[in-house]
Amino acid sequence: VQLVESGGVLVQAVGSLRLFCAASGRTFNSYTMAWILRQASGMAREFVAAIRWNDGSTYYAYSVNGRFTISRDHTKNTVSLQMNSLKPEDTAVYYCAAKWGGTSLNTHGYGYWGQGTEVTVSS
Repeated sequence: VQLVESGGVLVQAVGSLRLFCAASGRTFNSYTMAWILRQASGMAREFVAAIRWNDGSTYYAYSVNGRFTISRDHTKNTVSLQMNSLKPEDTAVYYCAAKWGGTSLNTHGYGYWGQGTEVTVSS
């Protein structure tokens, strides 16, 4: 499994941004895909959002619910994270992650990770 993120940039607060994750290496029908962040080097990773590839069920952390939207595109094998109403505290490296089977609403169980894409939100 290979996951490649893109889309991270410097953006002003209350702005919007869309992150992309290109997934390859196998069929993802039985996988859960997630976005997980790490705010600074050495800090713990935090769950942001997840989506079940087969039925599109979505799950969000409380801090982003209503502001962020996770989606997947079967035809392009991509997972996206639409980020609206951005806040300075959203500044982080965002990782795309994948796990076989059921959803994990934390950072555990995800066996495949991308290299991360950096999002900086200025006030």
